[in-house]
Amino acid sequence: MSLNKNNLTLIFFIFFIGRSSAQESSGTPKDSLEVESLSEVLITGTRTLRQLSSLPLPAQIISKKQIQNINSVRLSNVLGEQTGLITVPDFGGGEGIQLQGLDSQYTLILIDGVPLIGRLAGTLDLNRITVGNIQQIEVVKGASSSLYGSEALGGVVNIITEIPKEGLDAEINYRQSSFNTSDLSTSLSHKKEQFSINGFLNRFSSDGYNLGNNPAINTVEPFENYTLNTKIGYELSEKTDAKISLRYFTQNQDFVASEALRGESDINEWNALLLFNHEFNSKWQSTFEFYTTRYKTNEFLDDDTGNRFSDNFFNQLMIRPEGRAIFKLNENNEFVGGIGLTHETLDRTNFSTTPLFNAPYIYAQWDAHLNDQLNVIVGARYDSHNEYESQLSPKAALRYEVNNKLAIKGSVGYGFKAPDFRQLYFDFNNTTVGYTVLGYNVVEEAIANLQNQGQIANILVPVSQFDSALKAESSVSFNLGFDYDISSSVKLNVNAFRNNINNLIDTQIIANKTNGQNVFSYFNISEVYTQGLEFNASWKPNNELSISGGYQLLYAKDKEAEAAFSNGEVFARQSPTSPAFQLSENDYFGLLNRSRHMANFKVFYNLPQWKLSTNLRVVYRSKFGLFDSNGNGYLDNFDSFVEGNAVVNLAVNKTLFDKYKLGIGADNLFNFTDAPNIPNVPGRIIYATLNFQL
Repeated sequence: MSLNKNNLTLIFFIFFIGRSSAQESSGTPKDSLEVESLSEVLITGTRTLRQLSSLPLPAQIISKKQIQNINSVRLSNVLGEQTGLITVPDFGGGEGIQLQGLDSQYTLILIDGVPLIGRLAGTLDLNRITVGNIQQIEVVKGASSSLYGSEALGGVVNIITEIPKEGLDAEINYRQSSFNTSDLSTSLSHKKEQFSINGFLNRFSSDGYNLGNNPAINTVEPFENYTLNTKIGYELSEKTDAKISLRYFTQNQDFVASEALRGESDINEWNALLLFNHEFNSKWQSTFEFYTTRYKTNEFLDDDTGNRFSDNFFNQLMIRPEGRAIFKLNENNEFVGGIGLTHETLDRTNFSTTPLFNAPYIYAQWDAHLNDQLNVIVGARYDSHNEYESQLSPKAALRYEVNNKLAIKGSVGYGFKAPDFRQLYFDFNNTTVGYTVLGYNVVEEAIANLQNQGQIANILVPVSQFDSALKAESSVSFNLGFDYDISSSVKLNVNAFRNNINNLIDTQIIANKTNGQNVFSYFNISEVYTQGLEFNASWKPNNELSISGGYQLLYAKDKEAEAAFSNGEVFARQSPTSPAFQLSENDYFGLLNRSRHMANFKVFYNLPQWKLSTNLRVVYRSKFGLFDSNGNGYLDNFDSFVEGNAVVNLAVNKTLFDKYKLGIGADNLFNFTDAPNIPNVPGRIIYATLNFQL
């Protein structure tokens, strides 16, 4: 794979285009107050415009200004610094987001309100999302299936891309950092009367890095990717407008399995959204959107003689039309409802068939201000499906304003996650080790074939147990907290949460093979919960200084494991040769890869007279376990743990001639690494940025 080394040439080329455009244009100055006002409004929690400060749900907004101040270029870097969120690596080098102790597969990722696909093993890699054209990021915590359906069991992250403003705007941003990692973004937008258009291009590349002992295999191999995004809007009349949004992402990366097996991996993704808005009158508004997206990967490995060792592919398609309407009965009562259909197909290596999902749905929500102090939101969604049981997902939330400083808010909701294609149709046999993994729907036929081939020694789970459908995972989510404005400069937010997850889909051995290996499949076998407390505080004594901090206390446990420890059924050894001893209920630590404590601390300081800003951010997570090291099947206090760690990030930005901004900084300032336990933290990253804005 080759990396383009001519970024500087491209920067100066775009710079002179932007400079000449600036001289020829007489666009109006930007209204900074308008931008700040918009940043406090979100749409994800209710599907309608709502002030963040008045929302009865646990939610937060990450503004474009915040993203620019910390000089981040990928979504994973931004989300990983927020309270209650932590980025966790997957087996392929990507990163997902863990929210309130729930795995990344339970958080729905949206761009402009429509879902991204491409979860190869349950995780949607956040590194493939650039933040160069993001207006704001909205995070809603707690089950949100009442509006968004499957995968919103834990919460929703909605990435809102920039909307063209009146006149001409252009921006260029370049960042060069350690490991020869470079990020170049350029955007150009124009709006005049009824017509608007926006174009954005990003190139991101790296030489990768290696935290291991084998110099032939990197922790992250070299890669190069591009993101192209465009929006076109036209106001057909004062009450009707149409928008088209197109996004394309492509990546090429070296693929190395061993010193003798090397190849390449390619990703190609496109998204297309057609949207119509119409306002019938002051009470009725309607929206129709047609969304389609495809995510494809191809990867191959060749041996050291040049012969093809393996080929793998993944090709997922989603088509989703949806219509919704908003009815504003009066100033205090608003209704939103929608109806749509999700159509998905997947063609993948090691699949027994090319599956097809059809899932029609309908939802409705009532947002009421019953008096000056009390706001109540009640809603529900019904999802049908051709492969699993239908789901009804209700949700209720309220916010009570005790006075102009203190507000109490709480919510309860039901969320679900449908079994994915892999859990239903996987038919994989590891030719090297010899084990087999079967999707739930293919067990009967696949076991019969293995028996006919003489590969089955014992059947541990009768095939008849796979006659009924695999159930969707479900969760009941509770959130209760308060917002307290202690003064105009000091704000406090506290939220207690609990998520009860039923029918958790897990793997289980269903048969032994004659080669000594096992056959695995998927089952609804576990009930788990996550619960804890989130705390956020901020102090802004003046316009120059801002200090904030956040903390999460988390308990994430399996109910069956709790019962086993409570009944004295679990034992451990201090060493392989020492005698076993009984463990107590207090010895059970919880689920894998969860930290009991997480915290962040941030200081932002501006020096207006120097046109200089600087910030220091610290992210901490306490110890966590990645596997059962003493062999009793549970994570207990006598297992091996990854030690707690703190990552310190520093950024300094200087504005020159009003249109230019130079930045320098260091992510992971004190060079923390822990390989192979934490492969997504490569060590200290020194960087420099250059930004030009028309």
